[in-house]
Amino acid sequence: MTDSALQPTQPTLANEPHDSYLWLEEIHSERAMTWVKEQNAQTEAAFQDAEFEATAATILSVLDSDDKIPGVTKRGSYYYNFWRDAQHPRGLWRRTTWDSYVAETTEWEILLDVDALAAAENQAWVFSGATLLKPELADAPYERALVKLSPDGGDAVTVREFSLTTLSFVPAPEGFELPVAKTSVTWDGPDALFVASDFGPDSLTKSGYARSVRRLVRGGSLADAPEVFSVPVDHVLAAVGKDTTRGFERVFATDAVDFFTSRTHILQPDGSWELIDVPEDASVDVHRSWLLVSPRLDWELEDRTILAGSLVVADWEAWRWGSRELTVIFEPDDAASLEGWSFTKDFLLLNILRDVSSRILLVDPAAGWETRELDLGAPLSSTSVGAVDDEDPEHGNDFWLTTTGHLTPTTLLRGSLDGMGSAESEPPALIKQAPSFFDASEFEATQHFAVSADGTRVPYFQVSPKNMPLDGDNPVLMNGYGGFMISLSPSYLGSIGATWLQRETPAGRKASYVVANIRGGGEYGPRWHSAALKEKRHRAYEDFAAVAQDLISRGVTRRERLAASGGSNGGLLMGNMITTYPELFGAISCGVPLLDMRRYTKLSAGHSWVAEYGDPDLSEEWEFIKTFSAYHLLDSNLGSNENSATEGSAGRRAPASYFWTATSDDRVGPVQARKMAAKMRDMGFADIWFHEDLDGGHSGASDNRQASQNSARSQSILWRYVGR
Repeated sequence: MTDSALQPTQPTLANEPHDSYLWLEEIHSERAMTWVKEQNAQTEAAFQDAEFEATAATILSVLDSDDKIPGVTKRGSYYYNFWRDAQHPRGLWRRTTWDSYVAETTEWEILLDVDALAAAENQAWVFSGATLLKPELADAPYERALVKLSPDGGDAVTVREFSLTTLSFVPAPEGFELPVAKTSVTWDGPDALFVASDFGPDSLTKSGYARSVRRLVRGGSLADAPEVFSVPVDHVLAAVGKDTTRGFERVFATDAVDFFTSRTHILQPDGSWELIDVPEDASVDVHRSWLLVSPRLDWELEDRTILAGSLVVADWEAWRWGSRELTVIFEPDDAASLEGWSFTKDFLLLNILRDVSSRILLVDPAAGWETRELDLGAPLSSTSVGAVDDEDPEHGNDFWLTTTGHLTPTTLLRGSLDGMGSAESEPPALIKQAPSFFDASEFEATQHFAVSADGTRVPYFQVSPKNMPLDGDNPVLMNGYGGFMISLSPSYLGSIGATWLQRETPAGRKASYVVANIRGGGEYGPRWHSAALKEKRHRAYEDFAAVAQDLISRGVTRRERLAASGGSNGGLLMGNMITTYPELFGAISCGVPLLDMRRYTKLSAGHSWVAEYGDPDLSEEWEFIKTFSAYHLLDSNLGSNENSATEGSAGRRAPASYFWTATSDDRVGPVQARKMAAKMRDMGFADIWFHEDLDGGHSGASDNRQASQNSARSQSILWRYVGR
């Protein structure tokens, strides 16, 4: 054997196809922005009419409603909330007491008025969250916070220390203040922070996230702060967090190898990091004296197999010292999956999906992790539970219960697990009820199953007028995502119900709305997600097409009446509907999308998604990636179909297509939507529309007004093609 034979085989790099639209990747160049402004002007002139304004106003009234439930987080004796309304479009960070929260009129203490801050500093700040410093004494008040502010709605933020006593920022050098970057930060006591950020050359991963974590002390500088943890440049990110549970204080470091695998370490007294010995694909939670593990893949452990999507628990200290005894708390089946868990003082609550409807399980650690289902929720609904404050000495077993459905406004309840099931126990108490924004009595929500190309049953929810004729003449809007193990469970259709569902065709047919629970999502746990990874990506698109075909076969709609929408990974889904299944749809709305899968790893945070899609720089992986790279499928797909909506060169056809994005999107970036729209236009396709907001980040909106206009614009474009 030669020396060269001992060397690892080098992967073959894929060639990069010629791309005439690379100039649109220069995000802020004069040429690119001139093109963007021209496209915006065309789209606005064509669709922003009186009907658009009325739709946007209705959506805004829903988003700005004073009757929305103000969701709160309990810290100490206060309940904190971030709120936007018509008078405060950028929002108010505020707090109240429990007695005031449950009163008919809540009295809020304003901590930070973001609109006033933006005006004072002449900067369009977008509130991105706050992290409070836990006091050392249990009965002491919370006094400091770290406030994150984005200058444009993107992921990059500045971090400033805020006094909860004076209700003002603490200026540097006395206070902490970090420059704008993609930063994660954690308190390490009152006078130090763990900071993962952009520290200059070689401090970021290929995904654009921090690969180094430093410990910054009060009055010090980031440049001089010592590094405490780092990861290789080809991993996704490094992060350090602190468990502040009293009596169980611990510091953890995470090495995110890729989007779905990570290594978790715990800080030792000598400053070294101890790796927690669990599979890298697993979710890990160290809570008090227990280690909880939920593997994404089947886990072969000594003489047993822990199924993917299970939840198991072990004694933390025993596990550290070599014991592999554990208890299975939850095991999935063909219909049920684990969505999440939350500890109260004495119990564990599990959020479960069964055929995409919620179930709640109560687990009692003191009874050997005995599990039983709680009689909470309703069919075809979403019910979630979470602890209020597991360290509250009086209410540590209290929990929030939130319920919602497509036609059922959100309800917030609060209950206690103390004495749950006994004769003295009381059901959860109603705390807040969101209003109805449309007359739900005219509609019905149903669940159906389509059969995909490989025989898999794919669930979908349909919201339609009651007694709707099944003659194919009903306008329908489909929505889907199908990626990153994200589930699309039922939620109240406030703005959709008040606008899209109220639309009528000239023949008087009202619109319907459909949510497709396709593979790639998390509706049936890790197996549902893994079924559409990388070379199996086409399964997600076959599933969505199968739902569309099922709607047509059942007589709900026909191609000319069928629209579809999706954003981000759902935008890639829409790109594949445009290029591979054009015969099924009359119109498509494709938002903040991935589309150019040859260059996605070179754009914004794209490299972090290699575990989901594959690495296009490797020739063997580009071979399957190019089969779902919508930008490149334009060159080979879109066969002739006489019933399709818009004709391009060589008689090829596609649905009417609307691409929308934001200049400030620093996650996916605006360039893929730009390039797809420009290419389709130049190929001769008509009915291709584009719009790009300057700010708003990956969500496409930095306030409710912008969000309402984005939604109204999408609806107006889709309706012109499927509703007239």
